[in-house]
Amino acid sequence: MTLSDLYLTLLIGGTVLLASIAAARTAHRVGLPSLLLFLAVGVIAGEDGFGLKFDNAQLAQALGTAALGIILVEGGLTTQWSSVRRVLAPAAVLATVGVALSVVVTAVGAHYLLGMHWQLALLLGAIVSSTDAAAVFAVLRSLPLPKKLTSLVEAESGFNDAPTIILVLVFSTTASAADLPGPVPLIGNLLYQLAVGGTLGVLAGRLGSAALRHIALPATGLYPLATVGFGVIAFAAAGAVNASGIIAAYLSGVVLGNSDLPHRAATRSFAEGVGWLAQIGLFVMLGLLVDPSELPSAIIPALIVGLILLLAARPVSVVLCLLPFPVRWREQAFISWAGLRGAVPIVLTTFPIVEDVTGARNVLNIVFVLVVLFTLIQGPTLPAVAKRLGLARTGALREIQVETAPLDVLDADLLTVSIPKGSKLHGVAVFELRLPPPTVVTLIVRDGTTLVPDRNTVLRAGDELLLITTPQSREATERRLRAIGRRGKLARWLGEGGAPEEEPTESTESTESSKPSEPPEPSKLSKHSKPTHSTTQTE
Repeated sequence: MTLSDLYLTLLIGGTVLLASIAAARTAHRVGLPSLLLFLAVGVIAGEDGFGLKFDNAQLAQALGTAALGIILVEGGLTTQWSSVRRVLAPAAVLATVGVALSVVVTAVGAHYLLGMHWQLALLLGAIVSSTDAAAVFAVLRSLPLPKKLTSLVEAESGFNDAPTIILVLVFSTTASAADLPGPVPLIGNLLYQLAVGGTLGVLAGRLGSAALRHIALPATGLYPLATVGFGVIAFAAAGAVNASGIIAAYLSGVVLGNSDLPHRAATRSFAEGVGWLAQIGLFVMLGLLVDPSELPSAIIPALIVGLILLLAARPVSVVLCLLPFPVRWREQAFISWAGLRGAVPIVLTTFPIVEDVTGARNVLNIVFVLVVLFTLIQGPTLPAVAKRLGLARTGALREIQVETAPLDVLDADLLTVSIPKGSKLHGVAVFELRLPPPTVVTLIVRDGTTLVPDRNTVLRAGDELLLITTPQSREATERRLRAIGRRGKLARWLGEGGAPEEEPTESTESTESSKPSEPPEPSKLSKHSKPTHSTTQTE
């Protein structure tokens, strides 16, 4: 490659990147998942658009798998272990038994309704059976849902790629149904991939956590690089021993993200940037891979398979898998609807193409159209579905938004608190906050001007407060802010402790429905993040 070729490649790449970033902003403003516009950028830049030719399925498979690993590392870094721990069992069942049920139901429908050969029907069922981590992380974190519900769907999406990949590989390399391996080898392979991949992920995360806490690096910017590097090592090490690199990447990110590491905010910001870059590259590449002229013939099959998946396979698998667990029917209905598909199914279609399976190119077109159509159907309607099922908490993310950035030199946290209309912080004097020492309110931004408060300064709706606290006092500070936001300055006397709000149990649901609605969650912890990511609860 000459320098001229290099400059031209960088020019095209930079233009596509900026176009994708602009598409992400547009998607956020109109309420669409970003992945659709990223795919559109790839299609427009492809052969039928600006003429970029890309049809190397093997390269797409390799790059797509690597991008998924990076996306899952970033997803793990921004996942709270305290939330995931409570839903490990149901998430594991959904990621294994649920995938198998979805494959069977979808394959039966594709075989009898579309006349597909059993191998191709099973292959199609396996490809579309798993929820997509990138799509789930991007969409669900922007919704004011109960943390337990969001964590369950996120954990399922992080775990179910490994069983799906195993099934896709099996169906891609067998010539007929008679050649399929028995259940014992399949289950053994699955257990090996999950166990070894999970173990390597946890080990890499713990090793990285110990190393980064005790090794002083010469520059702050090296800590985020090293953190993501340990996740990549976990992903690659698991793949090298034929275990699940996807599970390893996700769990290493969870361990690292929940460790007391230096420069945590910078690390998460860097990881989000890398995750966005991986998503943009992945979706644009997949958009380039398809031939738009072949897509119209795939619309009807994609609609049929998608409806089977959405209305039969997914609900059946969710209901049967969650029977042993205390998950309410409303939550089960939302989980069924929230089974988003994204990059993973399209990446998985490259496996049969590489193996030269007959009809594999047609499967790619069906899956591509299915992802686009049903992302348009499911993604934008998730807020309305959550509200209809009584799961959405309107205003829960707007009561008080708290932004944290560690001041490493001082071993302190900087918190910014926004007071919206209706908050009971309005009218409270600074001294009446009674924040735990050594927390102090250092600055108030009011009507575009700043003022340094004293103990008698009265807070108003619309104020933005800057507080300095220590990591040890931060949780107590947030609880106190929540308590006052809910019940006012007499919150402690009224029995309000400021604990993060939990969703009601089934036994209390009927009695609570007759009571006046509780005030929204007053304190939330947020971070500079992607437009599709939501603020997360301080727990």
